[in-house]
Amino acid sequence: MIKVGMISYWHVHADEYTEDVINNPHTEVAAIWDEIPQRGREKAEKYGVPFIESLDELLGRSDIDAVVIDAPTNTHRDIMVKAAEAGKHIFTEKVVAPTQKELNEIYAAVRKAGVKLTVSLPRLYDAYTQPIRKLVEDGVLGRLTLARVRLSHNGAVAGWLPEHFFSKEQCAGGALIDLGCHPMYLVRTFLGLPEAVSANYGYVTGKEVEDNAVSVLSYENGAIGIVEAGFVNSHSPFSIEIHGTEGTLLYGFPEETIKVRSNRLSGQWEEVAIGDRLPRSFTQWVSHIEQGTEAEENLQIAADLTSLMEASNLSASERRTVKLSELAK
Repeated sequence: MIKVGMISYWHVHADEYTEDVINNPHTEVAAIWDEIPQRGREKAEKYGVPFIESLDELLGRSDIDAVVIDAPTNTHRDIMVKAAEAGKHIFTEKVVAPTQKELNEIYAAVRKAGVKLTVSLPRLYDAYTQPIRKLVEDGVLGRLTLARVRLSHNGAVAGWLPEHFFSKEQCAGGALIDLGCHPMYLVRTFLGLPEAVSANYGYVTGKEVEDNAVSVLSYENGAIGIVEAGFVNSHSPFSIEIHGTEGTLLYGFPEETIKVRSNRLSGQWEEVAIGDRLPRSFTQWVSHIEQGTEAEENLQIAADLTSLMEASNLSASERRTVKLSELAK
């Protein structure tokens, strides 16, 4: 049995990951720490486990094998390096870190310690993503020229998003680094890593972080990626749009179906079946711990995600196109 320490309930998905630990037959919650002690005590009482006052004490316990980290994004580097040095396997909410430099320090600590790290990238494993990736890889759309993915909700105008999600210090951004992570890693999956990024942020509700965002990815071969996210849009469907020299693919306009029109198929609009999703990131993490394997694609896409988010933030703040090669290592 893998005994897991829960580190912070700052993130909105922290309770969901706790349920993952509880419901997986190979894991159990052993203890909880939180940077806000009262919140941590309440969660410890809810789940019937000890609350540990000190993070160092939790990480030093021999009866804890792994940790799930849902702490503020700006604390990820220090917490994950400590956890790795303590020999704890790590599952974390995206993004791994706000900057490529911090991410590289985390990955170096993980490699040195030999622990297993997996990042929550849920839409990478969803059922619709698998047939879309296969169509792209099989060349049904020809050479890809544009990929656009949009994910948005009304959390900032409807009042249900936690106030700390508007903290630039804690989150390192707003709509793009939170919701936009999912479109970003999907566009990167379909098109690869771009040469440069140009981002534009909007501040509809006047928060200190953006609540409306677009990031445009530029590729050496002429392809363009468009990532859209927002906290101020009601009834905005999650959507994927991919174009190529031989065809077009649509998902979520607004139905949750995949439609393709390709010169390499019938030349007419066709619906493509959505199959089974891949195991969730958490389930994969447990398997990597038990089998001694590495989450190679997960970690590479997570690393690229951090680079793209850092470049987008820099682009928006300096109002210019940013090449990924500019980022500090």
